[in-house]
Amino acid sequence: MAEDEYLTTNRANWDSRATVHARAYGLDALLADPDRLSDVVRFDVPRLGDVAGLEVVHLQCHIGTDTLSLARLGARVTGVDLSGGSLAEARDLAERAGAAIEYVQSDVYSAPQALDGRTFDLVYTGIGAICWLPSIRRWAETVATPLRPGGRLFIRDGHPVMLSALAVTVATDHDERAQQPWITGPRGLTPALELPYFEQPEPLVWHDEHSYAGVDKVAQPRSMEWNHGLAEIVTAVLDAGLELTSLVEHDSAPWDALPGLMVEDQATGEFRLRDRPERMPATFTLTARR
Repeated sequence: MAEDEYLTTNRANWDSRATVHARAYGLDALLADPDRLSDVVRFDVPRLGDVAGLEVVHLQCHIGTDTLSLARLGARVTGVDLSGGSLAEARDLAERAGAAIEYVQSDVYSAPQALDGRTFDLVYTGIGAICWLPSIRRWAETVATPLRPGGRLFIRDGHPVMLSALAVTVATDHDERAQQPWITGPRGLTPALELPYFEQPEPLVWHDEHSYAGVDKVAQPRSMEWNHGLAEIVTAVLDAGLELTSLVEHDSAPWDALPGLMVEDQATGEFRLRDRPERMPATFTLTARR
């Protein structure tokens, strides 16, 4: 794979998702209430802490709903994204909301240069971000670069266990069901670890005509993804010179990651396994500081 193939592929994919997501992300509700936060940022607040007055860079900001929410919490935010189509939607949203947010187009690894070497109090990476990057070590080095002394890293993302799972139908009974009758039986749908858990040199290549959000087809369905094991993520952060301050695993995710297995919590907008959600981590939150 050529070094920039994944960038070209994923940029086209996210450009074609931008207009679909602008119709599906509830922008009207966000604009109607100047105090409203995105579901993602509202979930993050207890671990994010007070960001009022902080200089924040939001990497992989997509169409800016979480970026706007950080600004509404009082942060001075700069959003960065690979996709020009996404940033067009983000700028339009910020303008309509009357929010002074700067947006910069760049891939993650080039962000420190694109930001002209500026430093920040907080690097924020939202949900569904690092799976688009081939090297978690290079990501950690990149996010550490713009952090000021005492500055913080905040990331909530899909848990690598969930990202390695697919919904499959059980074919035969398992001996252990005699002792644990809740184990999924024949013809039942269950998560199975079928995709790589650990980072691999080559990406998983997908052709998905529909995004995780919205019913419209995307014009460019091809994308490239990599999973990164939890220990790989933590070790990369530590090796980049940051101090780990928290690591929390959650049983929910803000999208229907395993269709047919998950149910939405209407109060939070989060999805978790309908049956025994305690058996699988869906997302994680990691915080660290320089």
